[in-house]
Amino acid sequence: MSETTSRVVEFDDSGLGNWSDEETFEVTRARIAEYAAATNDPIQAHRDGDIASPIFAIVPVFDAMMVPVIDVAPMDIFGRVLHGEQDFHFHRPIRPGEKLVARARAIGFAGRENGSSITIHIETRDDAGELVNEQYLTAFFRKIDAGRTVGEAAPEHKFPETLRGQDPIVAVPQRIDMDQTFRYSPAAGDPVPLHLDEQVAKDAGLPGIIVHGLCTIAFASWAVLTEVGGSDVHRLKRFAVRMAKMVFPGDDLQTRIWRVKSENGVTTYAFETVRGEDVVLSDGLAEIAD
Repeated sequence: MSETTSRVVEFDDSGLGNWSDEETFEVTRARIAEYAAATNDPIQAHRDGDIASPIFAIVPVFDAMMVPVIDVAPMDIFGRVLHGEQDFHFHRPIRPGEKLVARARAIGFAGRENGSSITIHIETRDDAGELVNEQYLTAFFRKIDAGRTVGEAAPEHKFPETLRGQDPIVAVPQRIDMDQTFRYSPAAGDPVPLHLDEQVAKDAGLPGIIVHGLCTIAFASWAVLTEVGGSDVHRLKRFAVRMAKMVFPGDDLQTRIWRVKSENGVTTYAFETVRGEDVVLSDGLAEIAD
């Protein structure tokens, strides 16, 4: 079947709401520091392993986060899945020395002719049962039409169009190192060969290895934290973004930030990360306690 033609596939709504098996993860100071270094995070408390950077939250859930997709979508279309969006809701930061428990469930899917999405809800708790963070992952199946929409979608985080004509309050230049993916992969526990093997990437139709989407998101998170969050991860309450274009080793990026509003002790910011004229991270939203 041509890649320009959508394939109609029935998704299984009986798979919605089923929690995955729990995955446990022991947080070490060394792993926190390794992740900060692998994402060029300049915040000293992260680099020293004193407290985890916000996107480190993906590490304890990595093994659980995509498991629920199997409950909804047939295995033979997994070659078309893309990681579309990620939305972090932070109840508190992750600390060294604690044991975390992660689980995930599919909560809804949306069928469209050009591609269908499945929304995954992820919980991370400590071993006492305290909720540490929640995440919403959107898995997008290109050129797959599930034909219907069932269940819940992830919370909205669209870029406010009223800001389009306004200059950002700050723009942070960033550079992806040539060895970035080789440092990020072990730090994140993400061994996907598209990020590590040039030939595998080319066989998949890519010009070469691509940067992990969550690595690019981590870059955006420290840009936001350092510029408008006082470099204090305790203040970050939500961080949501859509992955719009692939990023490659050696890319020069810029994360641009706009202030949206302040209410109830929280200031909301919109952000985008760009490579020249290309938006690589779109619909960015950050909520920071005042």
